[in-house]
Amino acid sequence: MTLGSGVDMEAGGAAAGAGGAAAAGSSDDEGRCGGRFVEDWCCACAGFFAGPNPMMARYLYALIFLVTNLLAWTLRDYGNSALDELQRLKVCQGARYCLGAEGVLRVSLGCFLFFFVMFLSTVNTRKVHECRNSWHSEWWPAKVVLWLGLTAVTFLAPSPLVQLYGKVAHFGAGAFLVIQLISVTRFIMWLNDCCQSEITRKRCHLQIQVVSIVTYVGSLLGIVLMYVWYAPSLACKLNILFITVTLVLVQLMTFVSMSSKVKAGYLAPGLMGIYVVFLCWSAIRSEPHTEICNKKAAVATSADWVNIASFVIAVIVIVAATFSTGIDSKCLQFKKAEGESEEDDIPYGFGFFHLVFAMGAMYFAMIFVGWNANQTMEKWTIDVGWASTWVRIGNEWLAAIVYIWMMIAPIIWKTRQVGSSAET
Repeated sequence: MTLGSGVDMEAGGAAAGAGGAAAAGSSDDEGRCGGRFVEDWCCACAGFFAGPNPMMARYLYALIFLVTNLLAWTLRDYGNSALDELQRLKVCQGARYCLGAEGVLRVSLGCFLFFFVMFLSTVNTRKVHECRNSWHSEWWPAKVVLWLGLTAVTFLAPSPLVQLYGKVAHFGAGAFLVIQLISVTRFIMWLNDCCQSEITRKRCHLQIQVVSIVTYVGSLLGIVLMYVWYAPSLACKLNILFITVTLVLVQLMTFVSMSSKVKAGYLAPGLMGIYVVFLCWSAIRSEPHTEICNKKAAVATSADWVNIASFVIAVIVIVAATFSTGIDSKCLQFKKAEGESEEDDIPYGFGFFHLVFAMGAMYFAMIFVGWNANQTMEKWTIDVGWASTWVRIGNEWLAAIVYIWMMIAPIIWKTRQVGSSAET
């Protein structure tokens, strides 16, 4: 998923003599959605050695985050022999499997401290000429030393402190999931608004209808497949409950979107349907592989290449989700900011960017240990366990609630404004 800044699409009427110019202008507006990413990369590469470049800096921070994820995975799956030499890391009455989990927490703590320090030092930065922009976009040797130093210091921290961080990380990871689902939902609504504009509907009406139908039918097909794969018998009551609630949520989101007062079309509920079906599927896949109703996951575990590929994709998704959520703090603004941005404004909120990465550090710790530092995690597995299952199910239900609220909230606010105006 790639989240970018929304591009306002205008459909103002033009005089007959200026029809060609209006068509060209609309083409330029539509091209900005795809050309923004290419423009960012070109500007970043061209200005890499030409002073502070916050556009390139965000990719380097993502690289640091990726390396930290890989380090945490290495310590979890292959670090027992090394961690066993450090007496202070022996927890859980000397059980060896806890060493890997605690190693993940220590690496996560170091990453969290690094991005939290960056958050404190860059929050409320407004202009590119501020010194904090230089600190955010440059000084990479110093920041790499800071990151490595904070990571190393965590391995000297007492075990109770690390365990306390693991408990606090549950809340930070939960906050990260909430911000992420709001970002996904707002992106889907922004995309739907773009497709509902008069210009886009005239130019791409058939394509929009096809995508809307495919996404809606695809979500229903996904539900049917989950019934077949993960609810083969009536004994799988919990999976049947999860899948049935997902079906109800998809239909409810579609009903609200197609209501006479909302009129959002099929595209938004279709995309949200795909999203909640994916969350339900990932929740069921997170169930322990010993479950009789989760045979598909057991088969995937037995196939090493499938398990390894799933793990690699999951790590990439973690980094991409953290990056896409952090680069644009405006995606979480429920009201449009008044006034236009100036040329010397920073391209994205530095403080929000680092705060999201700090919470992302807590999130990857939780999914690497299955939201429970005291359970055994198999090699090349990620986010497995009943705690992981219920977290994902809760995330799915909350995503549907947030979407429905975003659809009906403008109507409620408008009704209240009309009522208050009538009283006065």
